[in-house]
Amino acid sequence: MGTKDGGKKPNPNDLNSFKGFFYYMIIILVMTVLLNGLVFPSALKSQVKEVGYNEFLAMVDNNQVTQVEKDDTNGEYVFIAKDSNGKEQVYKTGLWDDPDLTDRLYSKGVTFDKVIPRKESAIMNIFVNWILPFVIMIGLGQILSRSMAKRMGGNAMTFGKSNAKIYAESETGVTFADVAGEEEAKDALKEIVDFLHDPKKYADIGATLPKGALLVGPPGTGKTLLAKAVAGEAHVPFFSISGSEFVEMFVGMGAAKVRDLFKQANEKAPCIVFIDEIDTIGKKRDGSGMGGNDEREQTLNQLLSEMDGFDGSKGVIILAATNRPESLDKALLRPGRFDRRIPVELPDLNGRYAILKVHSKDVKMRNDVDLKKIARSTPGASGAELANIINEAALCAVRNGRSQVASEDLEQAVDIIIAGYQRKNMLISEEEKKNIAYHEIGHAIVAASQTHTAPVEKITIIPHTNGALGYTMQVDEQEKVNYTRDELFNKIVTFTGGRAAEEVAFNHMTAGASNDIEQATRLARAMVTRFGMTEEFDMMGMETIRNAYLGGDASLTCSEATLAKIDAKVVEIIKEAHQKALSILRERREDMDRLAAYLLEKETITGVEFMAILNNENPEEAVRKAAIEAEARNAEQRRKDEEKEAREAAAYAVKQAHWTLGGAPEHAGPTVRDGAAENTDAPKDGAATGEGEETEREKQTDQK
Repeated sequence: MGTKDGGKKPNPNDLNSFKGFFYYMIIILVMTVLLNGLVFPSALKSQVKEVGYNEFLAMVDNNQVTQVEKDDTNGEYVFIAKDSNGKEQVYKTGLWDDPDLTDRLYSKGVTFDKVIPRKESAIMNIFVNWILPFVIMIGLGQILSRSMAKRMGGNAMTFGKSNAKIYAESETGVTFADVAGEEEAKDALKEIVDFLHDPKKYADIGATLPKGALLVGPPGTGKTLLAKAVAGEAHVPFFSISGSEFVEMFVGMGAAKVRDLFKQANEKAPCIVFIDEIDTIGKKRDGSGMGGNDEREQTLNQLLSEMDGFDGSKGVIILAATNRPESLDKALLRPGRFDRRIPVELPDLNGRYAILKVHSKDVKMRNDVDLKKIARSTPGASGAELANIINEAALCAVRNGRSQVASEDLEQAVDIIIAGYQRKNMLISEEEKKNIAYHEIGHAIVAASQTHTAPVEKITIIPHTNGALGYTMQVDEQEKVNYTRDELFNKIVTFTGGRAAEEVAFNHMTAGASNDIEQATRLARAMVTRFGMTEEFDMMGMETIRNAYLGGDASLTCSEATLAKIDAKVVEIIKEAHQKALSILRERREDMDRLAAYLLEKETITGVEFMAILNNENPEEAVRKAAIEAEARNAEQRRKDEEKEAREAAAYAVKQAHWTLGGAPEHAGPTVRDGAAENTDAPKDGAATGEGEETEREKQTDQK
């Protein structure tokens, strides 16, 4: 059967809005009747006190009455008199045939008159008694609803409407050229872009567009930026919403918002829907904390239903991002909903260099700036942290009175990110300062005296705001993703070098080694429980890591008896490392004294100066040679970067032409990836990646 209006069905949202407005008007009308019939008359009546005529005459004789008004319409006298406390009050009494009343009032000096009868306007009466209260109540209702809407983060009377931000085709302003350091993720997403540009090529072979892709990775790696880049490259509308926006105070509103979001997406297809922090609504339904009527579970069920129901051939793609993929419901992750899981990991050395280039292209920098060196100095840094370093360097340049960012500004920015701002005005005694110098030199000498250790990049004894009184930074020349037992043990030896230097030089111990002890213990425990690097436990795993993308929470999976044996083995490893550090520093006591004196004089020295003094060379000459070599490397790197950018621009133009024409050119070359080249030589085995910060950042920061 057909419907009226040309077959157009009524909009349920319009009907609901009309019903709500109708009920709202009925409530206001009832309240107005009650106010006019009961509240207002009772309130006015309670303000006038009724007395007998004899009391009225007595009050006149006692000079209490000041004003009298005769109302023939209501048959009463209304008068103002003073009560026993001397306060004026309004009274009333009935009319009485008393011809002497006028003379009595006149003799007492009372002001009196008579109400002039007048006919009130019916229109004014209706306006004052009915329309005006109606308008006032509607206005108050609107004010209250807007106040509620602000607290709820939306329109309180528009239930079930999605709060997704909608970007038009050209409004995202982001393409793959703006995303660097995530080449694997970009390659996985480029296929989706190609499908949106040329769906016939895939349909001819029988392929269908993936319904969804889940971006997983640590915070700050660019998951949201990648989603915007996909929309920017595909030139389609982009819906962006956070998972927390589906969680509302009213049950059922989250599910209604999911329905509305997918309805809008289908209307604007082809398009991309991005749900950030999807773990907010996509947690596992394990029955431990979510009941059958829970708002989150209803929202998740609706999301699962909508992802099953919409037609993927229309070009609606669901992208989602999370830092906790292990907490998501299995039904959400199955193929047919999120067909792809795309890791967005922390960038490697080449990735960090590419990210620094992207964020520094609009910043004025000197030609001698070595971004590759900064990339080596920041292992484990995310894209957001690298962007912060570039911005901090620009701020440092302004503070230092420069018109361009210099290498010193970038190094200072890295220093701020790692250890905080310098506390130059902190008062430290000469004895403590000397102890800190020997402590840091101890770390550096032990590191330089061993094989398979990262070179020393910088040593400082200037206190910083994160609590460190000094630190020694080591930077690997190449990116390391796998460590041997000897390399990890040598790192523990380096951690113990600061305390060993104090014992050798002063024969005492200070609390300055607390951070070294913490890092050495964590790494030694990982060698025993996770890496299987002991003969006693062989390859037995006794510890697991949860929430790997959020710092990693370690939990032991062994008995208490085994735990005691683990502690004993950890102590054995640390003692062995400590003894090795003591042996190295006793042999190089003279070098330690010379380097400590030089550090006390300079307060901050570079790795080049450190190695020059250690090898009995002139530190100034060594620094000059190092600067010349660095300039030559920078010039060569700039030449390579220019050639690479030209190749990438040509490849991108070919790809754009292919998308525009709807077919591949006959002599189209292979696609060249944007940003930095992928490091294909890096092993992917994660069995020995180190523990926490020790393997991500080659540095030691002493919490004094």
